[in-house]
Amino acid sequence: MRQPYGRAIASTVVYAHPIWYAAHGYIVVIQDVRGRGSSQGDFLLFADEIADGADTVAWAAALSGSNGNVGMYGFSYQGMTQLYAAAERPTSLKTLCPAMIGYDLYTDWAYEGGAFCLQASLGWATQLAAETARRKGDRPTYESLYSAARTAPVCDPISARSDLLTKLAPDSFYHDWIANPEATADYWQQLSPKTHVQDVDLPMLHIGGWYDTYMRGTLRFYKEMAARSRHPQHLWVGPWAHIPWGRRVGHQDFGSEANSPIDVVQIRWFDHVLKGKPNGLSDEMPVRLFELGSNQWRSLSHWPASAPVRYHLQSNGLASIDQRAGRLSTSFSPESNSLAAIPDVLVHDPWRPVPALGGHCTVPSGMVERSLLDCRADVLTYTSDPLTEDWSFAGELSVEITCSADAPSFDLCAIVSYMCPDGKTYPLTQGYRRVDSCSSSPPDSHDPADVTSRLSPRPQTVQINLQPICASIKKGQCLRLSLSAACFPAYSLNSGTSQSGSVVGGGDRLLDARIITIQIHSNANLPSRLNFPEPLSSL
Repeated sequence: MRQPYGRAIASTVVYAHPIWYAAHGYIVVIQDVRGRGSSQGDFLLFADEIADGADTVAWAAALSGSNGNVGMYGFSYQGMTQLYAAAERPTSLKTLCPAMIGYDLYTDWAYEGGAFCLQASLGWATQLAAETARRKGDRPTYESLYSAARTAPVCDPISARSDLLTKLAPDSFYHDWIANPEATADYWQQLSPKTHVQDVDLPMLHIGGWYDTYMRGTLRFYKEMAARSRHPQHLWVGPWAHIPWGRRVGHQDFGSEANSPIDVVQIRWFDHVLKGKPNGLSDEMPVRLFELGSNQWRSLSHWPASAPVRYHLQSNGLASIDQRAGRLSTSFSPESNSLAAIPDVLVHDPWRPVPALGGHCTVPSGMVERSLLDCRADVLTYTSDPLTEDWSFAGELSVEITCSADAPSFDLCAIVSYMCPDGKTYPLTQGYRRVDSCSSSPPDSHDPADVTSRLSPRPQTVQINLQPICASIKKGQCLRLSLSAACFPAYSLNSGTSQSGSVVGGGDRLLDARIITIQIHSNANLPSRLNFPEPLSSL
């Protein structure tokens, strides 16, 4: 395991201590990457991990007592270092167990749907900058960063610029991340693991969590490897957030089955691949998913297909005011009166943005009860009738929203929850998207004309991809879709002034932010819908 947090930690926040692995007959190496812990050199985010990783694999293979076969494990940065090491194709590297990774560094880690992942990125940058200060013996800087890491984000919520990091960590990767808001930038192409491992083919055990902020990267890499690899590719996804991997996530206790089995699974994997033990692993189904609701593990032969079950959004235009007004229905039956053509309206006020709560993108993550948040007038809710039977599904969800706005750029956050008969509402999955509006109207927020005359006359359909999920919804529970124009501080706010939707440049600062009005259409001519994967058979 190669990691940047001080090797004594050894990722014991989620894994068993290396002593446990050594007791099963393995030489275990935990290494500080260059410029971290007690390793010499300068730390540059991911820049040296390919060559350094390959050198470390070769060194480990030659250790006394080694049979020359090397496997790697670890999550997050430690998952990424596995991919970088494999890029050099060291002959002794026989298997990887990457967990919770950003395969495409831009879309899987730094940005989601074109919006900057502010809270996670700023918190991580602050932690790494504090380690740099510690290594230098700079106590004032370390203490300032330590304190900042335990308070609300100190940054501009629009541009994401951090005066603290600019002053105390001018060489932080964070400045590069906000300075490169487009996925096509050379910065991302050169640094992403995806660029370097296209020809790598090894047996791999992929590990993720439904409420992990990097789940989309884990799944993207697994699906690619499963499609092209000549070797076994197994996937385990638990109900976990990034940290920890336990039975309680958010406000829910998922039971004893949710306690992490990953250490035992990895030992079986290493025994099979590195030692050639016939332990039955090759006869098992390669996909193991924890089903939320039934709180049991499912075994599947492949990642579930995406044939959709469609829920249509329907409303009389009052979905922001009355939670009975917005409905989800599998059959579209427009109202007989003219109210069906009235759009729902979202008004985003940067002074009081919709806060992040639960899900995969903030802390605390997971199923955090959100019925109070759904009562806000800047959140639209669409709720199904109570289910008449239990329904299990797994895979990737999406929302198609037909919308228009009075600003060149706006954000949409979509959250799918289940609602209990008592009204308590728990998020299953969510997604976020920064949208370039097709409005040709000038973005002058001081225009005294009626707001309806300034909204884009050309609605567009926006697809929001949600976090993959496996869940069982019980008879009597309802599905709910919640839409908002912010999820702060998980994502930087949209100023509404930038056609590119970038987080930097021009006047994209809080002072320049405008109130954004968004129309959501849900009629026969301008439909919006929620797409579910096909149902799973009973356990």
